[in-house]
Amino acid sequence: MNFENLSILSVRHVDAPNVVTSAEIQSELGETMDRLGLPPNLLEGVAGIHERRFWDEDTKPSDAATMAAVAALDDAELDRGRLGVLVNTSVCNDFIEPSTACLVHGNLKLPDTCLNFDVGNACLAFFNGMEIVGNMIERGQVDYGMVVDGESSRFLTESTIERLKRPETDAATFRREFASLTTGSGSVAMILCRSDLAPGGHRFRGTYTRAATEYNRLCLGQVDRGVTDTKGLLMAGVELSKQTWAGAQDHLGFDESEVDEYVLHQVSQRHAEQLAENLGIDLEKALLIVGQFGNIGPASVPIVLSKAVDLGRVQRDDRIVLAGIGSGLNCTVGEVIW
Repeated sequence: MNFENLSILSVRHVDAPNVVTSAEIQSELGETMDRLGLPPNLLEGVAGIHERRFWDEDTKPSDAATMAAVAALDDAELDRGRLGVLVNTSVCNDFIEPSTACLVHGNLKLPDTCLNFDVGNACLAFFNGMEIVGNMIERGQVDYGMVVDGESSRFLTESTIERLKRPETDAATFRREFASLTTGSGSVAMILCRSDLAPGGHRFRGTYTRAATEYNRLCLGQVDRGVTDTKGLLMAGVELSKQTWAGAQDHLGFDESEVDEYVLHQVSQRHAEQLAENLGIDLEKALLIVGQFGNIGPASVPIVLSKAVDLGRVQRDDRIVLAGIGSGLNCTVGEVIW
């Protein structure tokens, strides 16, 4: 998917305020881990995750997404009345219905002419939101659009801890639910527009996607429980990433030597390192946040981009490659000229 007249006007994130360490979680699970003969530093040693963040208990996904949306609008200095579409992409939602997008829309008091809806595709949904808004902009349906995402891992993590503390928990159950302990919370929003409306914007050139849906049972999630074949997911994900990476370089026209910054979806430290090794990516060109924030789902890639900008890792005219993989399996690589 290529875009000719599409730019990112703003991307801003908000960190959840409450830090929860892996040591705290492992302490709560100490009796179970001792009984199963598991090392006491499993989350740090296997996943490379030392801490993650939770929102306050009364903060809903729509509240988190709204905070990021306000930050992005302020950063862009954009009149809210000019937004033509709002897309929410979070895995976490306030309710089954109405959509989280309409809650954010109402919180922001956007005009009644601003279309709003949710898009779901596991950890790739934010990419899909960018593509949908981008297509609407290039078709001339809207001039400005916003993609938002608010993830809250508190309920899943706390439910998993309580379940794994049960005396009947065996090693196989612990392995299947281990990935739920690696999730994190955060929110992010991105405003896109026609490039001719934003001379100072950042050109979004397009995306390339591959699917391997024969692996659609490797990671299954409910509100309070996730079941993951961690080893199988890593192996299948790396293979799909290699195919997508090769196709993206041809489709978008770049090679590794031309990339200034990689913005990667981060499942775990091990996953990021394995991915970099198999794709020939220089991890010095990638900001890794998973050790401090965990896996933030579809918010991960845009949050990493926002943080990289804040840290001065990204400069004007830099070539940035965005890459993510979502359970299902689907994989997307995108390119931005900053």
